[in-house]
Amino acid sequence: MDSKTRILIKAITWQVMGLVSMMLIGFLFTGSLAASGGIAVVGAVTGFVCYFVHEIAWSRISWGRGILGAIKK
Repeated sequence: MDSKTRILIKAITWQVMGLVSMMLIGFLFTGSLAASGGIAVVGAVTGFVCYFVHEIAWSRISWGRGILGAIKK
């Protein structure tokens, strides 16, 4: 199971990439750095919270996890 710190760092790095790409897309559509920045920040915060909650939930589900070192038949 991943630690909460690892999940947090993964969420942060993912959202930085998302922030940059969303700002670029927003700028291409609006031509405004201010508007694209606002869109990107709102999207990043929402995405960060959703990703973190999603990872916490999945870290508690054992379905699909194998035992390390187990021999497959």
